[in-house]
Amino acid sequence: MKPVYELGKLRVVDLTKELDPATETRRLSLDRFNTGGPIPDYHTHMDITSHLGTHVECPYHHDDDWKDVSELPLTTFLGRAIYIDFEETVKPYTHITREDLDRATEGLLQEGDIVILDSSYKLPPFTKKTNTEEDQRLLIGKESAEWFRDKKVKCVGFGDGVSIENCNEDVKPFHDILMAEDIVFLEVLKNLEHLNSKVFFMSYTPMPIKGLDSCSIRAYAIEGLAEFSK
Repeated sequence: MKPVYELGKLRVVDLTKELDPATETRRLSLDRFNTGGPIPDYHTHMDITSHLGTHVECPYHHDDDWKDVSELPLTTFLGRAIYIDFEETVKPYTHITREDLDRATEGLLQEGDIVILDSSYKLPPFTKKTNTEEDQRLLIGKESAEWFRDKKVKCVGFGDGVSIENCNEDVKPFHDILMAEDIVFLEVLKNLEHLNSKVFFMSYTPMPIKGLDSCSIRAYAIEGLAEFSK
């Protein structure tokens, strides 16, 4: 799957994991059939989990009384984004602190931004290597969640350098604090190394299905739009 496209003076970066039913470990199967007889008219039944590949998680994911995918405004799923790569400025397998976030976002962050977190300690999420000695990704938790809430961001996304499945003591408050404010998550983002800009336009629109807690999406960045640049 090609990660970068040119669109006139704009640069488009695909941030989505490509999915293959033959190799994907999460639920994914396709049933393709011809409804047209001698005149081909192919349809496909898709059997997938809501947390497949690159996906957006919405408040309904953590509470029956919070908003599902269809209840959030379209503007939740697009807008100004900033990419924060801590590289190796934070020690491996340690929590991202308020001070780390203040330092990394100084002069960049605006209210309503999408914030994408990453580091050099990369490991694909949700694999057998998760939470082993090989897993040195940075960690999120209550402190970082409160920082994002206080800064009024609209979405927090994760590259392979940040763990989102460390332990219940981190995962629960991070979800509950932010999702109570209708702040959504972007998980399993790919190709972040192809970004040339720290600030860009981003879109990750789910299908507006009533009762859906999360949804696989096609996430992409557009670099070069003046109103979504520094």
